[in-house]
Amino acid sequence: MLRAARNRPAKNTDPTRKLPARKRIDGFGAVGLFGLLLVTVVALLPDLFTPFDPQLRVAQALLPPSTVHLFGTDEIGRDLFSRVVLGVRYTWIPSLIIVAVSFVLGSTIGLVSGFFGGWIDIILQRVTDIFFIVPSMLFAIAFAAVLGPGIEHTVLAITMCWWPWYTWIARDELRRIHASPHYAGARVAGATKARLLFRYSVPGVIPSLIVAAGVDVSNVVMTLSLMSFLGLGEPNPAPELGALVSRSLDSLATFWWLPILPAVAIFFICLSANLLGDGIRHMLKGR
Repeated sequence: MLRAARNRPAKNTDPTRKLPARKRIDGFGAVGLFGLLLVTVVALLPDLFTPFDPQLRVAQALLPPSTVHLFGTDEIGRDLFSRVVLGVRYTWIPSLIIVAVSFVLGSTIGLVSGFFGGWIDIILQRVTDIFFIVPSMLFAIAFAAVLGPGIEHTVLAITMCWWPWYTWIARDELRRIHASPHYAGARVAGATKARLLFRYSVPGVIPSLIVAAGVDVSNVVMTLSLMSFLGLGEPNPAPELGALVSRSLDSLATFWWLPILPAVAIFFICLSANLLGDGIRHMLKGR
């Protein structure tokens, strides 16, 4: 028994090495992945999925959903399904850009702040705190209103208030790693700063940032849709999903498909993103 205990492998004390993760994503995560792959294909190749020109009148106005017009027609006579397909592009691609830029910018600032510490950490954290003091949604709305309508301005406004979240995650994870015996042992052994950063710090931070980004996609989609709902996105007649809901909300009781079906598209994107984000979290954490 003593020999067995002596030969038993020691517990892993390296905080940068996660517990054995699942090799495959779970079932719900696979559903979310399939949903987002479908959304991405539709966003990149909308012409393949639009039976009619989204900007032209193709039939009588306010026709209900049918086999010819799957989502019916709008108040002008444009095919609503074609407009929703194009609206997916206006919503999904900017959302990915916001998450990607926020991920890179926020994690880089957090890594620099946590790794070097001292006055660099103080200055960067005070700048980050400024963006946390003002409610992010209020700041984004005010910033977009100043710049004027347009999808580029909306993306810039949301990104300006979204990156601090990743800064805090990167910095907190880095401080946890630096407090570990494994990292202290590497420093005592004479590891260079470059090795400490790229061998121990960055690999330990990336998994948490990936999990945060995966879960955060749906929040960005909802925020972007809300901005377009408030009229701060691409101007009319651009078929942004949030704007499609906003423009036809008064018709909910009579022509229900006008606001409901674009809202269903937003719900589908957010649900798929949440399922995939949870699947990524379970896979990386090994739960």
